[in-house]
Amino acid sequence: MKLFIGNKNYSSWSMRPWVLMRQTGIAFEEVMLRFDGFEAQSQFKQGLHNITPVGKVPVLLDADLAIWDTLAIAEYLAEKFPEKNLWPQNSSARARARSVCAEMHSGFMGLRSACPMNIDAHLPHIGALALRDKAALRADLQRLETLWGDLLHEHKGPMLFGDFSIADAYFAPVVMRIQTYALPVSAPLQSYVARLCLMPGVKAWTDGALAEKDFIDFEEPFRLLPG
Repeated sequence: MKLFIGNKNYSSWSMRPWVLMRQTGIAFEEVMLRFDGFEAQSQFKQGLHNITPVGKVPVLLDADLAIWDTLAIAEYLAEKFPEKNLWPQNSSARARARSVCAEMHSGFMGLRSACPMNIDAHLPHIGALALRDKAALRADLQRLETLWGDLLHEHKGPMLFGDFSIADAYFAPVVMRIQTYALPVSAPLQSYVARLCLMPGVKAWTDGALAEKDFIDFEEPFRLLPG
């Protein structure tokens, strides 16, 4: 299988299936397409031209089958590798895990718009300003407190549903944002953030992001230069 992704520093959607596969030992070949632009003639769009009709990453290519959208990829992998237990085994927990992933997939717009993923950056001053001025960001952080807090308490950790699952991979980019922008979370959530960052799949992604040294101006609303 091949997984087409964007820059590790910026591409939060690409991070989800990559971390899921790496952490659970599902073999794949990485194909990284740099975000040089999103117009039709950009190298990024041309690299996806014969792979997916939507022209976005991530895309999982299994032989001649292309699967796009992170939830579709996660579901395909869960079916293809049932022994990996990518979703929780309990049916109620599994339904809830799907629900929280769908909530992340279509929600948390305040967090996503105010704090775009940028693993290489350290922007606590931007986080402080955004928290002061963006009610939607404050609401999203409060929702995370409830969502993560309830799951960690109910399933006794260390991950959201006990063992690592699709849900943890799905929220990994949120963890990156919490760190970059120094967003305040409670002690239990901060402990979860630290545990997730230490997982080999997540650490491998972040190490790759830090090694890119690829400053893309249209992905950098808060920095003129790296640093």
